[in-house]
Amino acid sequence: MSSVLKTTRYAGKLEFATMTVRDVEEVVRIENDAYPFPWTRGNFLDSLANRYDAWVLREIDGRLAGYFLLMSAVDDVHLLNITVRPDLQGQGIGRYLLDKVCALAKAAGIHQILLEVRPSNQHALAVYRHAGFQMIGTRKKYYPAAGSAREDAIVMRLKLQEPA
Repeated sequence: MSSVLKTTRYAGKLEFATMTVRDVEEVVRIENDAYPFPWTRGNFLDSLANRYDAWVLREIDGRLAGYFLLMSAVDDVHLLNITVRPDLQGQGIGRYLLDKVCALAKAAGIHQILLEVRPSNQHALAVYRHAGFQMIGTRKKYYPAAGSAREDAIVMRLKLQEPA
């Protein structure tokens, strides 16, 4: 998989690091800016406490560009959250994050990546499909939505390698 960004603006100017508790306040600010129903500070702290694989992507000036969190199972990994700072969306950074997710999974011998996404998140759906993810199901009324409504989740899978 290619880790090339759509623009050369960020070529060589982004750096991955494992997420720490020190990153959480900045992560939560971006989460709140990016989503109408964001993860809470507690969600991120719980994920770190449970040793989920969590990464941040920073610009060379130190500003947070994006992040992701993975939960590993026996032979698959669940992409729990992947987010690009809203002012940087549409520049290939989401795909760059997703390439890192795939590289980590492959290095760990993982066979597939699973995720859920809102049907209303058309941009994310397009990124996942372009990366090779396929819809494998639906979780009814999975996400909170406006008012007291709920939105379904599309469950997607990317097969990386066949089990030995």
